[in-house]
Amino acid sequence: MTFDKVKTLRAAERYLELGKIPAAIKEYCKIVESEPDDLTTLNMLGDLYVRAGNPAAAISYFHRIAEHYRDQDFGLKAIAMYKKIDRLKPRDIEISLNLADLYAKQDLVVEARAHYLLVAEAHSRGGATKEGLDVLGKIADLDPQNTSIRIKLAEGYLKEGMNAEAAACFAEAGEHLLARGAFDDALHSFNRALETDPSDRTCLKGLLAAHSARGTADEAAEVIERVAANNPDDVELLSMLASAQLENEDAARAEQAISALVAKESSAYLRFVEVARLYLKADKVEDAVRVVGGIAEQMLAEREENQLYELVNELLTCDSDNVQALRLLVRAYWWQRDTENLKAALERLAESAEAAGLAQDERYALTQLTRLVPDQAHHVERLKQLGGAEEEAAGEDMPEIETVTQPVLDEPAPVVEEQVEFEPPTVSTPTAEAEFEWNSMPDMTEPRTGPSREMEIERGFTFETVVAEELPAPPAAEIAGSASAAVDTVDQERKDDLRRQELESVDFYIAQGYLDIALDTLDLLERQFGAHIDIDSRRQQLLNPDQSATPPANVAEVTLDDNGEVQFENEFEMTPPPVPTVEKVVAPPPQQINSDVPGIDPGLAEVFEEYRASAESDVNAAGNGDYETHYNLGLAYQEMDLFEEALEEFQTALGMVAAGDGTPRYLQCCNLLGHCFLQKGVPQLAVTWFNKGLNAPGTSEDERQALRFDLGAAYEQVGDLERAIEIFTEVYGINVSYRGVNERLRVLQARAGGDNGKAAPDSKRNQNQPQHVH
Repeated sequence: MTFDKVKTLRAAERYLELGKIPAAIKEYCKIVESEPDDLTTLNMLGDLYVRAGNPAAAISYFHRIAEHYRDQDFGLKAIAMYKKIDRLKPRDIEISLNLADLYAKQDLVVEARAHYLLVAEAHSRGGATKEGLDVLGKIADLDPQNTSIRIKLAEGYLKEGMNAEAAACFAEAGEHLLARGAFDDALHSFNRALETDPSDRTCLKGLLAAHSARGTADEAAEVIERVAANNPDDVELLSMLASAQLENEDAARAEQAISALVAKESSAYLRFVEVARLYLKADKVEDAVRVVGGIAEQMLAEREENQLYELVNELLTCDSDNVQALRLLVRAYWWQRDTENLKAALERLAESAEAAGLAQDERYALTQLTRLVPDQAHHVERLKQLGGAEEEAAGEDMPEIETVTQPVLDEPAPVVEEQVEFEPPTVSTPTAEAEFEWNSMPDMTEPRTGPSREMEIERGFTFETVVAEELPAPPAAEIAGSASAAVDTVDQERKDDLRRQELESVDFYIAQGYLDIALDTLDLLERQFGAHIDIDSRRQQLLNPDQSATPPANVAEVTLDDNGEVQFENEFEMTPPPVPTVEKVVAPPPQQINSDVPGIDPGLAEVFEEYRASAESDVNAAGNGDYETHYNLGLAYQEMDLFEEALEEFQTALGMVAAGDGTPRYLQCCNLLGHCFLQKGVPQLAVTWFNKGLNAPGTSEDERQALRFDLGAAYEQVGDLERAIEIFTEVYGINVSYRGVNERLRVLQARAGGDNGKAAPDSKRNQNQPQHVH
């Protein structure tokens, strides 16, 4: 038999109207059996089980919904559902940890820290030391720049023998201190980490960087050298040792370290260039020439000729007649077939060798000159005086020499021939040229310049750019602005999509009657995405529900989509099916972990208390006038029913703003302070704060109406029925259906009539609570 969901849903709603909760639960269970992923029905069942006094069953349904939202990356929806569970099962470790992780993912640091601290404290009291420290590590991750907290956490790991975790914490603290320029403190952290693991590469690199910044690289070199001695085949350690010696400007030791490194990793040979420059800096030209001579052939073979030219010129700048340096220059020009520069270098070599009395070098230079320029009689004569041509030099392959009738050109190297081979053909007509550049594949291996490169930048393979070819090219600044605008548009569209998705969750909460969760979610959205008309409209709907379209009476007519979700014709005028008011359920006692453990571990207790104190002081210090920090922390405390702490934060936040400053902050604080005092059972002080909000300049009529209603409720709790009736009558006069004010007035008037038709006298009221400020 086909399951009729609509019929079952209507039956459940009729049972709700009659107050038959078990029968309604039975009908909703049928829907869930047929459609296990019907989130709306799952949520309804959870609420009904709460009212039926079965919080465990309610939690199981709420948990299914929360996990679904978390797995689908709907962070705010998941937070809202876990908060519902948290109210039924406060201080539960698993729920608090889930909430903390979700808050952290949303970058809501204050809320995440509050829940992590609850979990860490529970672990520490239950003797779960490692778990407690791991949670403290997550809190530290919320504020990576807080190195003092990270170091305390590392000390805690050390006390528990968790050396690897301690070393990681010390290393991370050291890296942040190093980036901050606190080199001495960074060295202390790195050294503490190396006490645990002497060969930790990250710490050794940090140690080297800190010592180099302090000008004490020799100390780093000593540490790394000891570690490298125990690991002679470790290329990374050899590289660090070479860097340390280079930073220490010890050319001989640096040459020794790099030689060991190149023996293991031949591609590191270019580090000898730094050694050569160190020798030059120390005015040891011969050593520098020797080092360059050892790598010259490899540099030429690996196309590093430009760097070799530069290095040889530095050598000749220090000693222009250095014969060995000139031989290196000749070798480089010969390799490149650069005949003009080669002849000049051979001339210099011959002169310098003759002046230095180095006949062998002079013979080599003259032998090559007579081959390149055979008509130079003086070269031939001098070579005869030296005993004739050098056989080995005479056997070298000659670079090609251009004839006299042609311009002198360098013979291209192989790579030049490849470039010529792939050079685009010359095209006569502009149309053909454009077609060639449009369809050709650009060479991405080398930077290109000139008109063709500019055309590649300006054009793209899109319809718009094809059309744009017929138009003049836009200025470069205009192109850059367009590209930036396109990126901004994509980012904005992504944010808009995310906001729309999360606003669907708000509509869901409104439909189900969870107005407080909907308001909290809107606050989170505004902090994440900024102010937006869609957020404001929903908040207005929640604060002033009767200002919207008149809702239909009794049970709303609903339709179901393919997934069984309840759909309304207009998201701003929707009325949910009648949901019974959730009565307050006595929550189970806080979960105890390892209750048989006789007390908290002393070492962890010390770290935990220091951590908590530091975290709280850091919040206050970081705020230093930061309204958002204190306001958000107050919200976090209020959610956990920690009203004393919430009041303190809201009062601190209030001290940072002023009435009439053009923002709603002052009014928000007054409103929240009033509600916190109501929840604490001190309605007299709630009256004071609601009055402050009413008398604040710039308050809108809608805000004043909401504050009047809350003020009337506060007077009612005080017991001043006459004043409560007066305030509610004022509300009634503006909107007769505002938040059920007509019914509330009837009840209050009946109560007042039962007290001989009058409320408490003015004199008594004046003695017992603050006056209403007009």
